[in-house]
Amino acid sequence: MGFKVVDLWCKDLGLTLSTRRFRARAARAEFRGNNIILLCPLSFMNLSGESVRACADYYDLETERILVVHDDLDIPLGRIKVARESGAGGHKGVSSIIRHLGSTGFCRVKIGIGHPRYGEAVEDYVLAPFYADERGLAEDVLRVAVNACELFVLEGVESAMNHINCQNLVN
Repeated sequence: MGFKVVDLWCKDLGLTLSTRRFRARAARAEFRGNNIILLCPLSFMNLSGESVRACADYYDLETERILVVHDDLDIPLGRIKVARESGAGGHKGVSSIIRHLGSTGFCRVKIGIGHPRYGEAVEDYVLAPFYADERGLAEDVLRVAVNACELFVLEGVESAMNHINCQNLVN
C-alpha cells in the first residue's frame, strides 16, 4: 500500500520515480513551497531500512522529518492512522527502518488492510490484490493516505493526526 500511495502522489504531482539512488526508486520535488523526497525501496521489504538510512544520510534528514507509509494488518480496511514514535507492530519493513535509523522517532501513515478472510497465509494476503468487494474502498483509502502525506508536509504530524485518525471510510 505504501508504494501505491507514493505512486498516486507522484501521479498527482506529475512526477516519475526514476532515480535509482539508495537502492530505491526516488524523486525530489517541490510541494507547495516544501522540498520533498519520495522513495520506494527496491530491496526486499525486510531490508527497507537500508534505503531509508542511505537517503536520510545523504540529505541529512532529521528522523522526525521522515514519513513512512505502510500497510497494517491490525487496522481494518477503511481506516488510516497517522502516528509518530511507535513500534514496528510486527511489520518487518518498519522493523528494518527502526533498526537502520536507530530510532522510532519517524512518523507513519499506517493504512489498514485488515486480516485475511479465507485462511490465506499473511505473506500471500499482503501481496495479493484486495478482494473484489473491497477494491473501491481501497482506492478511496489511497486518496485519503495521499492527503495524510500532504498534511504532514504542509502542517505537521499533529495536524495530520487530527484530520486523518478520526476518519472511517467504511461508514
